[in-house]
Amino acid sequence: MMNEPIVYPTELRPTVQARFPDGRVLEGRRGTPLEAFIMAAQLPAEPRVVASLMNGRLRELCYPLPEDADLAPVTTATNDGARIYRRSLSFLMIVAAAEVLPNQVITILHSMPFGGYYCERDDGRRLTDAELSALHQRMTELVEADLPIDNVRLPLEEALAFFRGQSDLEKADLFARRRKAYLTLYELKGLRDYFHGFMVPRTGYLDLFSLCHYNDGFILQFPRRSWPGVLQPFEDEPRLAQIFQNYKDWLTIMGVGNVTSLNEALANGRSREVILVAEALHQRQLASIARDIANRQPAARLVAVSGPTSAGKTTFAKRLALQLLAQGIYPVIISLDDYFVDRENTPRDLTGNFDFEALEAVDVNLFQADMRRLMDGAEVVMPRYNFKTGRRELGPPLQIGKDHVIIVEGIHGLNPRLTANLPPSATYRVFISAFTQLNLDKHNRVPTTDTRLLRRIVRDAAHRGYTATQTIGRWSSVRRGEKNHIFPFQNSADVFFNSALVYELSALKLLAEPLLLQVEAGTRERLESNRLMAFLQWFEPMSPVDLQYIAGDSILREFIGGSILETFHPTHWYATGSAGGRIS
Repeated sequence: MMNEPIVYPTELRPTVQARFPDGRVLEGRRGTPLEAFIMAAQLPAEPRVVASLMNGRLRELCYPLPEDADLAPVTTATNDGARIYRRSLSFLMIVAAAEVLPNQVITILHSMPFGGYYCERDDGRRLTDAELSALHQRMTELVEADLPIDNVRLPLEEALAFFRGQSDLEKADLFARRRKAYLTLYELKGLRDYFHGFMVPRTGYLDLFSLCHYNDGFILQFPRRSWPGVLQPFEDEPRLAQIFQNYKDWLTIMGVGNVTSLNEALANGRSREVILVAEALHQRQLASIARDIANRQPAARLVAVSGPTSAGKTTFAKRLALQLLAQGIYPVIISLDDYFVDRENTPRDLTGNFDFEALEAVDVNLFQADMRRLMDGAEVVMPRYNFKTGRRELGPPLQIGKDHVIIVEGIHGLNPRLTANLPPSATYRVFISAFTQLNLDKHNRVPTTDTRLLRRIVRDAAHRGYTATQTIGRWSSVRRGEKNHIFPFQNSADVFFNSALVYELSALKLLAEPLLLQVEAGTRERLESNRLMAFLQWFEPMSPVDLQYIAGDSILREFIGGSILETFHPTHWYATGSAGGRIS
């Protein structure tokens, strides 16, 4: 008798299965939203699940499961989950504001380090205590009502007509450049708006938030990814707030208050003007810092430059050296990397890998001893770190005079332990980062970290031989290092330098997109590359001709190539300083 056939025709079953990372399999009717499967899985309440990976692709919880799939919950303790929570909370605030502050437009301007968005109303008036309290109360009521947040896909022309009808020409002009024939809007209590990215399915997910007055606006506070279940204590950041205000003023000077106006400027042949003005504003910052250092002479002998990855520290240090020369001060640039301990003495992280970002990876005692001897006028044989062998070697001798200033560039420049044994007045501290203020529109921010990540992707591919996949894969580790070793000390800086350039994402797009397209599908890195490409779609790319207008000493040249400062070392400019300094 013949065996029964192994494969045989059947009808499509009405159910689908969801397979979870822990091995469990849940079954439900085809088309059941992912949220139902997540809830049935009875996962821990914290960190809260706000989305899911479905066969490796990020999906909203309202997404209907069409077929058997692997589901991996996405929580607020992840980058994607934290973004979804912040975005959804912003929409909740905007809907509540439309009710308690009628005819007012709330603009989300920039983020706060402790977890929050700084917001202002468009009429320039500060919310009263009663208004802020009413806004908070209405947001709480909407959360308790657990209302659905729906997504609505509209034909592009219909979406454009909607925004024009709302007199929101900012969004209408931005989306008019969209290549796809549709646009997805979100709707809550009849209010529709566009947000760049996914949302939670209902307002009941958004119970963790706070509102507080700050400067001329207020802060919408939310949990940070690293502490997803609580709100962090409020920390006043007056200099950071001033940096963002200055950048906002610069955008006004250039007439490019948002991405739409930047795109229009490029399309209307104003590329050279935008580039030149942006670079001139950098030059003004540099000149101001150099004058401040000059005013602190002869006490200030060491300038410590620190900041996160891809902030532009190397180019900044060289441009500052030139500005100091113009002040009659002789600069010497020293890299903190040359003070790394030998590889076998490098500390390891929790995974057992070398932790090159820990301060213990630097020979602090040798650094302090060398700095003291240099300031005393003694000759010092400088170290040179050989990254191939993992060992410190002897470099050239160095001797400086009273008119010299040492510029030290490295991630630990602001750590007080690095300069603990040096006279307090001898050190001038600079914190540098790209504090982007240019946003897509009033409700969609351009994260500063995205700007730095794109800078690094382009630089790593051009100068270090890394693929976009490798750079994205390392990014979480890099960010952890920044949070542990750099940002905690930023407020000890004497001055902040904003290395953001208003035109740079249009310039980086031309170089970054081909690299992002090479990231393999189905990987975690592809999720991030897709997000970055979706974000870059709103920027018109600069042409190769436009890129030629970027100055050879621009900070952006550190990433896109062509920097005239690449081989510039101020110690090579002279053999003796005005006070008898000597650099061999």
